Amino acid sequence: MMKNIAAALLAVICFSAATAHGEEPQNEDARREARRAAWMAMGIEDYQPPVPQELTATKLEDFTALEATQGVAADEKYFYAVANYVLAKYERKTGALIKRWIGKRGGLIRHMNSCYAEAGKLYCANSNHPQLPMASSIEIFDTKTMTHVESKSFGVMDEGSLVWFDHYKDGWIAGFAHYDDETGLPFKDHSYASVVTYDRDWRKTGGYALPASILEKMAPQAASGGAIGDDGRLYVMGHDLPEMYVLDFPEMGPVMTHVATIAAPAEGQAFAFDPEDPRRVWAISRPSGKVVSFTLPEID
Repeated sequence: MMKNIAAALLAVICFSAATAHGEEPQNEDARREARRAAWMAMGIEDYQPPVPQELTATKLEDFTALEATQGVAADEKYFYAVANYVLAKYERKTGALIKRWIGKRGGLIRHMNSCYAEAGKLYCANSNHPQLPMASSIEIFDTKTMTHVESKSFGVMDEGSLVWFDHYKDGWIAGFAHYDDETGLPFKDHSYASVVTYDRDWRKTGGYALPASILEKMAPQAASGGAIGDDGRLYVMGHDLPEMYVLDFPEMGPVMTHVATIAAPAEGQAFAFDPEDPRRVWAISRPSGKVVSFTLPEID
């Protein structure tokens, strides 16, 4: 141990002394190598991101739902399929359709992506996608009457299109999307997708970038659904892969940590945690037009 410390100090002293006497290598590559050798002698290592766990969810049941194209929410008795400007309420026990809210094609609500149910209300993330510039709002519905009761507009946002949001600490956390195709901005591709935190009055308090290991899987889209799990981690799903990604908030730096990838019986899109079982997830299989529920495995 003492030998390593002595070697590190000697390397730094020699490099500093050479620099002070004008003996630093003139070639930029040589200078870079000399500095790197000095740093390495101090025991500095290259960062290696943790290898995400590869896990598998357990399917519980599924229900046919015409509106299962964007996402699903759930409360104790019902699940709610989401399709842009249509919401449909179904009985959990039988899968029977109870009631729908139907907006207008090309109307004021264009692209509801994800919702969650709480205290008799549905809280839904909405954007003007695929229009530009990107503008977003939160739309609130009464789950008993399936009527629209309130709207909170964010207007045009540099963060992108709002796709999901959830409670976080004493405020909120939200996910925003950018796209590679003509529905996105020419100077911001899918890698500009981000996670933003707010206080209870929706004043921005911070934010995070998504790790490259997830962004490359979601290209050319972004995370279509997200929610905070009972373990305090952020869970997200992409646009069309049957996978859920688990993220930790970093101890330092702006990029979230990819903890696990969970194979799931749902091809991306928005999802919701079950209000009675925190490890049960409600999601959709858009190709088959079904609402699916599954149980998440334990994560180390």
